[in-house]
Formats: sequence, C-alpha cells, structure tokens
Amino acid sequence: MRVMPVFGTRPEAIKMCPLVRALKEDEAFDVRVCVTGQHRELLDGVLDAFSVTAEYDLGIMRPGQTLSDITCGVLSGMARVLLEARPELVLVHGDTTTAFAAALAAYYARIPVAHVEAGLRTGDLYAPYPEEFNRVAVGDLAALHFSPTERARENLLREGKDPARIFVTGNTVIDALRTTVRADFSHPLLTRAAGRRLILMTAHRRENLGRPMERIFSAVRTLAKAHSDVFVVYPVHPNPEIRLLAERMLSDVRNIALTAPMDVFDFHNFLSRATLVLTDSGGAQEEAPFFGVPVLVMRDTTERPEGLDAGTAMLVGTRTETVLAGVETLLCDPAAYARMARAKNPYGDGYASLRIRDILKNRAD
Repeated sequence: MRVMPVFGTRPEAIKMCPLVRALKEDEAFDVRVCVTGQHRELLDGVLDAFSVTAEYDLGIMRPGQTLSDITCGVLSGMARVLLEARPELVLVHGDTTTAFAAALAAYYARIPVAHVEAGLRTGDLYAPYPEEFNRVAVGDLAALHFSPTERARENLLREGKDPARIFVTGNTVIDALRTTVRADFSHPLLTRAAGRRLILMTAHRRENLGRPMERIFSAVRTLAKAHSDVFVVYPVHPNPEIRLLAERMLSDVRNIALTAPMDVFDFHNFLSRATLVLTDSGGAQEEAPFFGVPVLVMRDTTERPEGLDAGTAMLVGTRTETVLAGVETLLCDPAAYARMARAKNPYGDGYASLRIRDILKNRAD
C-alpha cells in the first residue's frame, strides 16, 4: 500500500515521525514522505533526530509568509507531488495549515485522507486560530479518523462521522517520548539550573501576540524576581515580534534563560526534568503528563480538555495575575502540586503508531 504522510511544522514532525518509522518497518507499506517546510529550520532538526528522510520537499517557507501564502503554496505543491507519486492514501496530522491544505489537495485529487490526532475541538473557530478551523475542515475531508482519546472520538460522533471510520489509538507524541528521553542527558542550562526548580515555558500562539504576550511575560518576570530558587527556561519562537518582546522584557533577569528553539531531544529532556510547564501550545499539554510534570495552560480554552479532567493541566489564561496565581499555587502548596503530578496521563501508552499501522494494514488486506 503506497501511503504519503505529509507534514510541515515541528510539532507535526515530532508526532508523525514515529508513525513514519513504524510504517517503513513493515514491507506492506510503500512510504513516500512529503514535507512542506512550513517551519523550515524547526522542521529539519526533527527529521534529523528521528532519521527520517523526505522523498518530497515543497520548500514553501518564505519570510513574512501569511496563512494564505502557506495554503496556496501547499495546494499547488501538493498537486504536483500527488500527480507524480500517486499514493493510495494521504496521512495528515492535527490542525496546521499544512494539514488543511494537504488534505484539500488530496480531496481534489480524489485520494483518501487519514487524519492523525482527529477530533480535538474547542467549539470556537477563532480559539485557537486558525487551528480550530483547520482540524474541523480536515475532519470533514477525512476518510479515516485516528483519535487520541475517547473524548475526541465522541466529538466526531456528534458531528455525524461514521463510527466505523473512527479509531481511538492514543497520541503518537507519547511514542516519540519513548525514543527521545535519556537518563544521561546533560546541558549547560541544566547545570545553571542545578539546585533550583526548573520552569519550562513555551509561548507563541497567534491569538496571544501583542497585549496577551506582554501580560504573560510580565507574570514570568515578576515570578522570577520573587523566587530566586526558580530557574525559567524559555526557548523563544523565531517570530520576530515574540523574540523582540522577550528580549525587551525578560533578558535582564538572571534566572530567566532565553534560548533559541530547542531540538526535539533537548526539549523533551528538559521537559522530563522540569518542575512545571507554562505553555500556550498543544503538544506540551500532552507530553508533560508522561513525566508527571504539571501543566499551566496560558489560554482561555483548550482543545485538550482530557488534561483538565484528569488533573494534569490547569487553564490560567493570559492575565498577569492569573498566570502568577497558578504558578504560586504549585510552588507553594505541596498538596496541590502532588495532585497534578500524580494524575494519570490521559494521552496514551506510547504505542499509537503501531495501532495506526495495524489498522491501515488490516483495512488494506
């Protein structure tokens, strides 16, 4: 069976590379990987880390590209690739513009689409933006839905999707963690953080640009100055607006380290050693519970409510006072911290890729 996994961003790559490797290990599959290059420098490091080679590379990354640029670039590039490769199935992941445009291109070519990490919903097309629209649209185009949780499956059922085409597999990001984390990992920043509580932060969402990001950074600055026993590591997104704001507001605080974006090995190993995570991303909400690390989500909604229900994550919004209150609770209340740290990870056991491979293989037989 000729299959084409398509992805273009760092988060997609982290979650799709374990599946690519599982498929390539089985001679029943002829795997042709296509990357769009939506995140160029962030994507290539993940491919190297997992020893995955792309047969096709659209190379769409351009300075200052807009969502329209990405969509048009992926659509036109995928049209050529699909005509040449003629896959029997296109696999896309999650909620990126790459996933949406690649699924649409496959639909135009009358090629079935399988959606990995299907069924996540907030119910608001602008939160997160544009991710909520992307995943809803891909869900309408997909022939197969691989949902990470039962709740995601229920979302699809409410939308009228065929239950025979929905499969609960767990999340492939947990598969990645089983490969990347090492007991003997070392890093100069971990040496600097020795003896202090490590807070790992990611902050980059479009809807948080501007005033919300300023409030987040204000909270982190106040936190670090109030707690000398805390060390904050923030891999700064390459978006110039975020980078310049972070440098202006955080670079002079001694126990805050602003770094370049981390490769997947570094990030996962820092995550495994963190006291807590401050994030507005989706992936960290799934990854951190694997290590028993509490997650404070700097958003007003999340498409991953399983973490809230399980107690592994807490919404703190983007207001300075609510971010500070959430962190202070975990730093100062051992019982509250223990409740989150000991909560069961709701996102899987690390074998989602093998489940997806077996489902595809059984359907092909």
